[in-house]
Amino acid sequence: MIILTGCGLSSGSEKKTAEDSLLFYPSTPEKIERAEFRRLYREISALMDTNLLSGNFNGGILIAKGGNIIYEKYQGFKNPNEKDSLNAETPFHIASTSKTFTGIAILKLVEQGKLFLDDSLQKFFPAFPYSNVTVKMLLSHRSGLPNYLYFLSDSKKWDKKKMAYNQDVLDFLVTEKPNADFRAGTRFAYSNTNFVLLAMIIENITGQSFPDYIHQTIFTPLQMTNSFVFRWSIDSARVINSYLSSGSVYQNDCFEGTYGDKNIYSTPRDLLKWDQALYSDNFIRKDLLDSAFTAYSFERPSVHNYGLGWRMMLLPTGKKVIYHHGRWHGFNAAFARLTDEKATIIILGNRLTWKIYQTASKSYNIFGSYFPEDKMETEEDESGSVVINDKKISPKLKQINKSKK
Repeated sequence: MIILTGCGLSSGSEKKTAEDSLLFYPSTPEKIERAEFRRLYREISALMDTNLLSGNFNGGILIAKGGNIIYEKYQGFKNPNEKDSLNAETPFHIASTSKTFTGIAILKLVEQGKLFLDDSLQKFFPAFPYSNVTVKMLLSHRSGLPNYLYFLSDSKKWDKKKMAYNQDVLDFLVTEKPNADFRAGTRFAYSNTNFVLLAMIIENITGQSFPDYIHQTIFTPLQMTNSFVFRWSIDSARVINSYLSSGSVYQNDCFEGTYGDKNIYSTPRDLLKWDQALYSDNFIRKDLLDSAFTAYSFERPSVHNYGLGWRMMLLPTGKKVIYHHGRWHGFNAAFARLTDEKATIIILGNRLTWKIYQTASKSYNIFGSYFPEDKMETEEDESGSVVINDKKISPKLKQINKSKK
């Protein structure tokens, strides 16, 4: 059993800050009985062997309870052609799981009084052409702004041989004014544009680059030593590739340069530190954290909802799953928090497979009564669709019968 141990603050009157101390470092793991540990390990191991490890899974898995690592496994290679094994220090692109960091970073600025959730975007970008869009609407995907991954795909308006960066997204919105998807604040629609702009707001307020700010205020104090925000011009040679399910390399495109919505690389162990820090009152004020985990969109009946930078499932069983998965090219990331049991499910891979998300969902019942025996609810992917048996299913489908394999 591998256990994360907490570090206390040094004695004396020296003033400590988030940047130079371990003030927010995860606390000592909670005690877990030997029999409970063995039960959890056996059930998790059987699930992983059956649903994930027996296939073409290439990545890392970490399942924990109360900060105790119950199960940890790394399988496959950084580059299948070179047979260089993945390990606990190998960073994976966590795709839209990155949004959890952007969201909390914004809320920490709110805590410091440097911005307000109801601030209009014109406060930060005077030429911004869409009215009544607020910071909170960006965080909750209720802005109505079109997704830059779609409007920059128009080859008549954007040269796909040219790398797109955050500033390019803003400039395109200002100059081309693509149609909004709907009136701001009226409903939910997932748009990566929202979090690109949030990263720019952080830069506007702090005077630092988004990668430097996240490193200074989150990665360093939490000792997330293998995590970083990817910058195309600096980090391209240091990261691993991702692969299609066939094993072919997934080719990069013009969207590798944007961050805030994606482009954080991390490891399962670092993400456990992130999860554990969110139980600490020292890291961020509780009411602000609670606001991140509150559902804001009820226009259509569904167990799926979105907070401020976090997805959630509000299940008929009374259980709540706080999560944010991600997919970028061949990278898949599953990151879920079962706060009733303080359980953490982290599965990262760099060879495309929907089974990562399915397996994460199936693990929840090991910890508590999340799904009825004859039904299973599967998390939404980036398009709002759900996935089962390695296939996308319509986002209108609410409940899915378990596979009878």
